[in-house]
Parts: sequence; structure tokens; C-alpha cells
Amino acid sequence: MFPTVAEVLQLDALRRGSPQVVAGAEGLNRPVRWVHVSELADIAGMLHGGELVLTTGVMLPDDKEPLARYIDDLADVGAAGLVVELGRRYADTLPRPLVRAAERRGLTLVALRNEVRFVAVTEAVHAHVVDAQLSELRASEAVHQTFNELSVEGAEADEIVREVARIAGAPVVLENLSHQVLAFDPAGHDPQALLDGWERRSRGVAPAGRTGHDPRTGWLVTGVGARGRDWGRLVVVGEPVPDSAAAPDARPHPHTVLLERGAATLALNRLLERDRESLERQTHRTLLSGVLTHALTVSDVALRARAIGVPLEGRRLVGVMLRLRGAGVAAALEAQARLRDFTETAAQAVRDRGLTALTGALDDGAVGVLVSLGPTDDEHTALEGFAAALTRLTETAPDGGPAFVMAAGSSVGSLRDARRTLLEAAQVADAALHGARKEGGRAQPSDTRAAGGGRAYYRLPDVRLRGLLHLLRDDARLQTYVERELGPLLAHDAEHGTDLVRILAVYLESGRNKSAAADAAHLSRPSFYDRLHRVERVLGVDLDQVESCLSLHVALLALEAVRR
Repeated sequence: MFPTVAEVLQLDALRRGSPQVVAGAEGLNRPVRWVHVSELADIAGMLHGGELVLTTGVMLPDDKEPLARYIDDLADVGAAGLVVELGRRYADTLPRPLVRAAERRGLTLVALRNEVRFVAVTEAVHAHVVDAQLSELRASEAVHQTFNELSVEGAEADEIVREVARIAGAPVVLENLSHQVLAFDPAGHDPQALLDGWERRSRGVAPAGRTGHDPRTGWLVTGVGARGRDWGRLVVVGEPVPDSAAAPDARPHPHTVLLERGAATLALNRLLERDRESLERQTHRTLLSGVLTHALTVSDVALRARAIGVPLEGRRLVGVMLRLRGAGVAAALEAQARLRDFTETAAQAVRDRGLTALTGALDDGAVGVLVSLGPTDDEHTALEGFAAALTRLTETAPDGGPAFVMAAGSSVGSLRDARRTLLEAAQVADAALHGARKEGGRAQPSDTRAAGGGRAYYRLPDVRLRGLLHLLRDDARLQTYVERELGPLLAHDAEHGTDLVRILAVYLESGRNKSAAADAAHLSRPSFYDRLHRVERVLGVDLDQVESCLSLHVALLALEAVRR
């Protein structure tokens, strides 16, 4: 919004005076909020900071100490600089005490060798400031209007990121807390060059504050989240600023408002995701979501479910989660349509088997089913029959298997416990979908039969810690835990080109057997032991402590889940 001292010196009104910077050149990037003309030696008390002071020096003191105090007062109040016109008080040069004091305090001191009209200077600067303010207001209004429309329309993350990149004219990247790219727009640049080594590069950019500019890389970064919980960062990838350490620009980055508005829209739209469904499916989804989020009381859920023909009280309840295989690969609109169709298909399978259940989509790739069993219903028979009916109604996946993964939670005898069985089913389904390991092999359904066949659904014994961590991979708390435990080691590897994270993983996977770990890492024992000591120094831990190793092992598994 405000011109810098250097820009003010380029205005015609000042250039006529042949300005010469005699001290404090490092302050030329300071913004000039206003221009103040005064001959008083005690002018500092009338300033508020950011002013460029113009004077002929006719009333400045003669002695060294008062001159230094004059400069100190201006610097203390935050003046942008001091311009002294030669000719009236000082003939050819400014007093050395004045110059030395300005150099000591880093206050830009300018001598004008020719006479200028101070009123012309103030008019030019103030017109520049007002014009800049009007331009910024217009630009800000355009930005707010654009993102208000995106919010109302429920735009996807890709569309919001694309709009930020279009307005900024620079690449924009949305990442999570583990520096994994969620969405990006290269803005005409090479996508490969933009994303190459992104995690390593992003870890090295940590500007102070929620929104900050890193002159070394040219990146402008802000946090993305709502209700005090950040889940990612939005980055405008700019160009490095030459000599930024020597002459930092005190003005706000021109894209700050744009970036923060884009981040706010992303956070809001994540809270207000829309899903077009049939009225029946919307009702079922509302009840299932009410159970999962406690948005509805148990009595409200029971009452509304009974009203739509799904009694839940006094019955055994089993949570079922259906995950579409390959749901994350399809485009957003295609995935939504596919999920809507699959939800209706699941409801049809429920009706075909004569089951009583709530059926509704819960996120971008999952359908939740809360099965209500009577006293004579067999749980296993009901679930297998439902799975078989759903398999008949859906197309097979490209690999010949079912197009979905089905998981069931433990049955519960009360609606108050329905949330537990649904969450358990969600964990099992997500872990099974992504090939979670038990003992280094693929998780398999617990009740297998001959000829390679097996139960068509998974249960809790089929997955362990890896499955739980995969379920939580998008949780900011888990990502924060990974960064806290492994961040220094990841940063060390990125900076020095080492592989200490791999060394730590090999050591822990070998059961803390150093000899076996050295063999597995194809290193000599002294070399492997030396790297383990470096791991301990970087992380500040003792790898002989079981609890430390357990925490690090969990963090490594979580990092694998986040990166998958």
C-alpha cells in the first residue's frame, strides 16, 4: 500500500533536488506512510511512525550530542527517514555527527543538493498513497467477491487453489501438516519442477506467524484450518528475493489477503461439504452422522429411525462400513456420482435380504450401514447374505474381485453403543482397503474357506496397529505427533543427504538387534553403530530405552501411513 523510501526518492518532485543517500542505506525499503515537513528539533513527539521528515535544518542544533539525540528520537519513534535540503543551513555537506548518528541507528539520511518545493513532494507522495489504497481496496473487494461465490457454490479444493493461482499469477500448493501435496496449480509452470522434492523443500520453509513470507525461497505461506485446528498449509510459490537478508522489505506481501482468503474458503468448504442424495438416503445419512458425531441424542435417533421403519431399540446392532475400491482415483464429480449410485445399490441389497438397517454415504468413498437384528436373526448369516446380494448387484473390479471392501464392527445391544460399532467397522474397512499388514502379510478375512475363498467381510482381528494409523493418517494430531517425534531427523536427512530415518526403521524392524540390523542395512557394524549414535544425537533420545523406541516405531508407521 505504501511506497518505500527508495520509491519516494524516484518521484519527479524529489529527483529535481538531486537526492543523495549519505547514511542508513539499509532502510531504503522502509514504507513511507506519510511525509511531514518541519524545522523543529523536537519533532519526534508529533510523529506516529512511518513518516519521511523533510527539513532545511535551519533550526537544528550545532552541538554533536543534540544532533545525535535528534536522530535517536526519530529512530525511536519509527520514522522512515530524514531528508535535508542543502543551501540554507548547510552549504555543501551535512554535519558529520548527524551522518554518524544516522548510520549508527540505520535511519536513512538523504541530502538534497538542489532546492525543491516541499509542498510538491508531500502532494506527490500523498497522492501515491491514496491511489495505492484505492487500488488495494478495489483488488481486495474483487478477491472477497470471488471467494464468496466459491464458498456459496461449495467449490472443491482444486477449484479454489486454481483461482488463487490465477489471481496471484504464480504456482499455488495446498499441503497437509506432513507436507504432502493435496492439491496444486502450476500456473503455467512445469508441474514436475514444482513438486520435485516438495516435502524436503517445504520442511525448510517455516516463516513466523500464521501467515508469513520467506524471502529466501520467495514462498508465501498461511495455515489452513478452522475452529483452532489447522490441517494444512496453502503456499504461493514465488521467486527468491535477492539480498533479502541485507535489506528486508517491511511492507506486507501483496498476495497476503488473497492467500488468507483462499485458505479461509478451503477451511469453510471442508466444513460444509455437500452431497446430493435422495431424500431417503439423506435421512438415513443424517441419522448415521448423528450417531457418529453425537449431533443427535439417542432418543432423537431412535424416534426418527422408528418413524422411517427402522427400529433400533431393544435390538442387536452391527455397524457395517463399505469402502469403494479405487474411489480416490476418479475425478471429483465422477466419484460423487459413483458413491451415490453405490449407496442406492447398498440400500437395494438391504431390501433384497429383508434386513432392517440405516444406509447412507458418510464421506467421499464410504457407505455406512447400521444393521438392526431381531432376537432370532443370526449375525453371521445376515452379514454374509448382505455381502452376497451386494456383490451380485455391483460390477467387479478390474482385477476380478469385488468393487468394494466390507467390514463389520462388533455387535452391540444398545443404541448408545452404536457409535462404537460403526467406528470399529470404519477402521477395519479402511485398513483392509489399503492392504494393511498384520505380520508383514496382507490382511485377510478372519473366516477363510477352501479353494481360496473367504468371508466377504472383515472384522477387527484382521487388522492391527497399521490399520489404526492408516485410519488416522489425515488427523492433524497424528501428523503433529510424527513431526514431533521424527521432524528433526527428517530435516537432517533433507539437509545433509543422509538416510538416518531408514537406519532407524531397519533397527526397530530388526527387534533392536544391532547385528541383525547392520546386516539388513548392508553396512558394517561400526558404520551402522555410528549412524545409530547420530540418530540419538539428532533426536535427543536413548535408543536403549524401550519406551523411546516404541514411540519412534509408532511414528515411523504413522509416517508410512501418511505418505501412502
